[in-house]
Amino acid sequence: MADQKLKLGIPAGSLQEATVDLFRKSGYNITIEKRSYFPTIDDEQIECMLIRAQEMARYVANGVLDAGLTGHDWIIETGADVQEIAELTFSKVSRRPVRWVLCVPENSPVQSVKDLEGKTIATEAVGLAKSYLAKHGVNANVEFSWGATEVKPPKLADAIVEVTETGSSLRANNLRIVDEILQSTTRFIVNKNSYADPWKKEKIDDIVMLLKATLEAEGKVSLMMNVPQDKLEAVLNVLPAMLKPTVSPLAEDGWVDVSTIVDEKCVRSLIPQLKKEGAVGIVEFQVAKIID
Repeated sequence: MADQKLKLGIPAGSLQEATVDLFRKSGYNITIEKRSYFPTIDDEQIECMLIRAQEMARYVANGVLDAGLTGHDWIIETGADVQEIAELTFSKVSRRPVRWVLCVPENSPVQSVKDLEGKTIATEAVGLAKSYLAKHGVNANVEFSWGATEVKPPKLADAIVEVTETGSSLRANNLRIVDEILQSTTRFIVNKNSYADPWKKEKIDDIVMLLKATLEAEGKVSLMMNVPQDKLEAVLNVLPAMLKPTVSPLAEDGWVDVSTIVDEKCVRSLIPQLKKEGAVGIVEFQVAKIID
């Protein structure tokens, strides 16, 4: 149906570049012009809009968008009624979850959340912080922070609840982590009514399949080699045990072709072992996508 459009939210801000890169590797080229909140994409059935990750779930929930990408933390913070259909473990720096942490200055006497009774905490995630305090039975003043939260203690706040990926910004501002509140990864979310539409569901499922396949392929390579039949068992014993290589007969009697996918980091030690056990014509390929 050529007139159908899927309204897709692309997270503006820290996740923007990583998201666009992931879509590019998955086969979708997104172009974002300066001062424009409507990126172009080389799929006429998709209409993109740049939305802050903090607001994404709300706009998906109310139907302004059919689908979007945002952090699990912001889904919890907004309480938006959306459906999470995929966890996509990527962020602005790495492929690991971000963490929301309770922090105080290095020289603060605070050793646990209990020590913050009656104190002031600054954060962008007010709901998340209040829920955490309630869980521990602590009454504290939680103030919304418009940004630069790390610089607020000790003059403007006694503590902060802040998101971190590497911890470098916290260390640079002489902050100490007291507790971890939540780990969060990026999620692909959908409007429940949109996902009930057969055409939109199929379109969304196709996009998600490709995004997940791209993430699955990261750090993986394909190895292909020729192996004498009488050396096959020894070569297979060298390959990682969890893998199921493909073995195919070659035109020349007594030889087989072996192909498999392995972690790229183990290739430098694996190839010499394979060579030693009789494999020849070993070729390494980059893997773009892995689809189960």
